[in-house]
Amino acid sequence: MPNRLKDAASPYLLQHKDNPVDWWQWGPEAFAEARASGRPVLLSIGYAACHWCHVMAHESFEDTETAAVMNELFVNIKVDREERPEVDQIYMSALQHLGVQGGWPMTMFLDDEGAPFWGGTYFPKEARYGQPAFTDVLATMARVYAERDPRIIQNRAAILAKLTEKARPAGKVTIGLNELDDVASRIYGIMDPEHGGLRGAPKFPNTPFLELLWRAHERRPRETFRNAVLDALHGMSEGGIYDHIGGGYARYSVDERWLVPHFEKMLYDNAQLLELLALAFNATGAPLFRERAEETVGWLLREMVTEDGAFAASLDADSEGHEGRYYVWTLKEILAALGAEDAEFFARHYDIQPFGNWEGVSIPNRLMPKERTGAEEIRLAMLRDKLLKVREARVRPGLDDKVLADWNGLMIAALADAAMRLDRPEWLGPAKRAFRFIAESMTRGDNAERLGHSSRDGRLVFPGLSSDYAAMIRAALALHQATNETDYLNLAVKWSASLEAHHSHPEGGYFFTADDAEGLILRPDSTIDDAVTNPNALAARNLMRLAVVTGDDAYLARLDHLFDGLLPRVAPTLYSHAGLLNALDTRLRAPQIVVVGPQGEAADALLAASFRLPRVDVVVQRVSNPAALPSGHPAREKAEAVAGVAAFVCEGTVCSLPVTEPNRLLEVATSGLV
Repeated sequence: MPNRLKDAASPYLLQHKDNPVDWWQWGPEAFAEARASGRPVLLSIGYAACHWCHVMAHESFEDTETAAVMNELFVNIKVDREERPEVDQIYMSALQHLGVQGGWPMTMFLDDEGAPFWGGTYFPKEARYGQPAFTDVLATMARVYAERDPRIIQNRAAILAKLTEKARPAGKVTIGLNELDDVASRIYGIMDPEHGGLRGAPKFPNTPFLELLWRAHERRPRETFRNAVLDALHGMSEGGIYDHIGGGYARYSVDERWLVPHFEKMLYDNAQLLELLALAFNATGAPLFRERAEETVGWLLREMVTEDGAFAASLDADSEGHEGRYYVWTLKEILAALGAEDAEFFARHYDIQPFGNWEGVSIPNRLMPKERTGAEEIRLAMLRDKLLKVREARVRPGLDDKVLADWNGLMIAALADAAMRLDRPEWLGPAKRAFRFIAESMTRGDNAERLGHSSRDGRLVFPGLSSDYAAMIRAALALHQATNETDYLNLAVKWSASLEAHHSHPEGGYFFTADDAEGLILRPDSTIDDAVTNPNALAARNLMRLAVVTGDDAYLARLDHLFDGLLPRVAPTLYSHAGLLNALDTRLRAPQIVVVGPQGEAADALLAASFRLPRVDVVVQRVSNPAALPSGHPAREKAEAVAGVAAFVCEGTVCSLPVTEPNRLLEVATSGLV
């Protein structure tokens, strides 16, 4: 019989609805059951595309004997970390304070008030390689809880003390451009000079680090920093972590060469990489970066758009019970699909080996340097299309089709940005449709000012998180910049007010959860980057952009209050806070380009050139009359003295002389002439 998860909206929870485990969804009812029965809580957190989550499910949660032990000794709660990231954040932090490296599946043992006293990640069904069997762990934890072992009380107190600790030294911490340059130099020192990305394995894209290096190059041109970013993107884009047949990037590579991916594809990774690919193409003109951006958007629009026009969360790593089966090939399969001559040609260029390049099969990749003519590239593209059609007949990986406001916001902003950078205006249509669904269907309140977090099957997880506001405000501002439509700016202003009203921390920054959200043992307010940039960092960048486009200094005051409160927490562990350091760089430099003058070809040419500048977070404004600029805008007085059309490159309170030639705009924006 299905368990309580049969009524869930989350595809991950629904994967477990037929488990013999008596699962509960997260909520007060489960903890009430724990208090009434005297049993501790077993909290299991994962997500739909997680390979090791599936392994533990098959080994233990689908096993009737193991489930019987779980049901007898614990109240068992299953959580989708993507649907309830605030729950995941609290207990991941607790796990790390216990000295355990975090990961998923996460298995935590809680008292009946939700306080954690022990935990781990994946536990095998049978003891092996020094890991205890899962049932042995269950019996031990239940026994020490029942006996009120003093270690539980000690662990509980120590963990809660660390979770609630507000490491805010007295006074202010000064972090400026010199400190940002020093961090960039140190990060450069741990980059892999051979394969790109950070040294060692596994290899994650780590886009905040790459962006930090790029910004350091913007501040004071250093080709070594820029090249480190380009090398990482090149390695990812030619390696097996990229799906050469269907487009899109996997979550990470298990090896140091970018060859073997952990095959799940996440919406947020591809959003963050899309922005960097467009930036890299603007800087270099290298066809590889444009091609990977276009192919990734092709995958997105082909496989990830929901019926409502928004974007699904992820694609599973597994199909037919095996990791990566959908994506790998044998030489025999290539021969059957392409014929002998084309198969030999394709195999030579994509490393399809007779005995495979991974576990007896081949992951298509282009890591071996090989010169290719234009005609060869056209032929390879046609062969990839043939293989894609063959692959589409296979059993597909599971699609987690819930719509997350924060991940959608990241992708909407990336699409809007890439559409302008790569001159692909047709990408604005899908971005607008996804935005419209969230703005109309995932909001509540008299004026739709409150965002929800997750939507599926007509059900909304509400209220939203600070990450939802930060990402959707970013999306609204990106669409406003791309279209010049004021409705997007108005929504950004409205949602910013809601974020402030329901999430603001009195000491600066934002709580993850809303003030009227379901009570947890504490309100998480992490500042550290996770798989995505920390929401405080995204919110800070939004505040800077809002200050520029509205001329309202209240946004700057809020931004400075954020940094006053958060920088003391950031200072001891700068490398975990690349997102906030990037936001601080935006605050310190505030790059913007203003195109002033009557509409026409001259203004359009300057505007197009502005969007193609290889700079991060640059605000592009288009005004017909200088009087439309805020009264204190540094370009206003200069613009009023110019007849006709001109562009002004500004940083902080200083703007360049008027620029009238598009080619000259690039020189001014990158040579420190401001």
